[in-house]
Amino acid sequence: MSRLLDRRRLISWMARSGLAVGGLPLAGIAGAWPRNIDPHPKLADYPFTLGVASGDPAVDGFVIWTRIAPRPNDPHGGMAPAPVLVQWEVSETENFAALVADGTALASPELGHSVHIEVGGLRPDRPYFYRFRIAGHVSATGRSRSLPLPHARLDRLRFAVAGCQHYEHGFYTAWRHIAAEPVDFIFHYGDYIYETNEKGDDTITLQGNSYPRARRHNAPEPISLDDYRRRYALGKQDADLQAAHAAAPFWVSFDDHEVDNDWADAMDQDGTPPEVFLYRRAAAFQAYYEHMPLRRRSMPDGPRMAMHRAVRYGDLMNGFVLDTRQHRSDQIPGPYYAPITPEVADPRRTMLGAEQEAWLFNGLARSDTRWNLIAQQVMLMHLSLSDKFTGTQGYNLDRWSGYLHSRRRLLNHIERACPGNVVTVSGDAHLHYAGDLVQDQGSGRNAGKVIASEFLATSISSGADGQGDDTFHSRHALANNAALKAVCDRRGYVLCDVRRDVWHADLKIVDQVSRPDGALSTYRRLAVERGHPGVVPA
Repeated sequence: MSRLLDRRRLISWMARSGLAVGGLPLAGIAGAWPRNIDPHPKLADYPFTLGVASGDPAVDGFVIWTRIAPRPNDPHGGMAPAPVLVQWEVSETENFAALVADGTALASPELGHSVHIEVGGLRPDRPYFYRFRIAGHVSATGRSRSLPLPHARLDRLRFAVAGCQHYEHGFYTAWRHIAAEPVDFIFHYGDYIYETNEKGDDTITLQGNSYPRARRHNAPEPISLDDYRRRYALGKQDADLQAAHAAAPFWVSFDDHEVDNDWADAMDQDGTPPEVFLYRRAAAFQAYYEHMPLRRRSMPDGPRMAMHRAVRYGDLMNGFVLDTRQHRSDQIPGPYYAPITPEVADPRRTMLGAEQEAWLFNGLARSDTRWNLIAQQVMLMHLSLSDKFTGTQGYNLDRWSGYLHSRRRLLNHIERACPGNVVTVSGDAHLHYAGDLVQDQGSGRNAGKVIASEFLATSISSGADGQGDDTFHSRHALANNAALKAVCDRRGYVLCDVRRDVWHADLKIVDQVSRPDGALSTYRRLAVERGHPGVVPA
């Protein structure tokens, strides 16, 4: 019997028994409970140290998440190796005067005592509040929101785009500001943790500039499941990150640092045999699932995880969340900024894989909303950039520029299927970028034709305080790329405000992250007009 079949039978059995994988509701049939369950755990320490979160909303509900970890930095979060029961509650009011949904869930040690409740049966397009209880302890209150009906008229949608939160590089001040934004959801594009440990004592040196080290990782580079759990637990204790998770539902996707820098499919950056690296990837994927508000459909099957998914916000916007790591071809080796060679455009090289690409193309072709959002991890703009230390000029081949056949196919499809209403958001680059998407080989009537627009969100903390916009990199990028409209080396996020005919994007920046309480400002306010792709000043 295959492992996949075993897993399917297990899930089927648990569903019939009223049990769950990772915190699904229990039917309350005592005979179906695990024999080693601890029905009355004694938890002297507060168990909700990692906060609460919600995500993957639907018309009738959303996922709510927590993890029972009274001593989060200890093995197993300080929990005994036995399952426990967790109560959950959902209300339309913050004081929980009347519950609209509630139940009991199983938190299993096999999944780090994490809980993933797929709440259903709620009204569409409504805010809701949720919380958890165990052993006399009550969690913080989270706020989520259900989706509008698929064809309901929607005049406005607001969301934030953020990611790249290197714990050692800076404080998560931007998350506190995001928590205060009136957004309908948050897209986390990846690099939720960093598997790396910085070298040195009290300073971090980046691009020739030194910054105070904000904080330190508490363990070496993670390899095993327990290692990754400790790395997530460290970051998720941050109060600003917890505030953002409690404020709005998340759509999450991973990039590279959740596993290993610049990994691609079954290959890592060190040349580890693929069959060996996949064991590490499986551990990293499980830890990621244990700490994210994801549905059962994204539960890992070993080193595989279903992460691309679609969401519809009424008649205003269809969203497509991509996975640009798990199915891509390996990167072409070379310098950080490399020239374009025939190998870069080899049609056998793929960014999304055939199945995910077909799913995206079909979704775009069928879309009838005012706007379409492609939410993914790495830069889609094809920018010629330069390294001030080596003088090397070229393209970053870890981005879509290293997969030109896939990039050309995507832009051609957008132009045919839904011209004038596609916006992409991404991250990974640790700077704000905003600009137009044009074909790299444009000539004749297609020369410089704008097909769509991209807003790339800078990091939450990776890159430390940054240098602003008057840098060698920024000047060179703007001078050599007509499609690029703005670039800034500061930390922050992108705030999108989508109306029926205009898409506004604010590039938000924090003046410092090497110390707490950095001040927030808007670096640039930009816009895209429906039917006229291209980024313009707002």
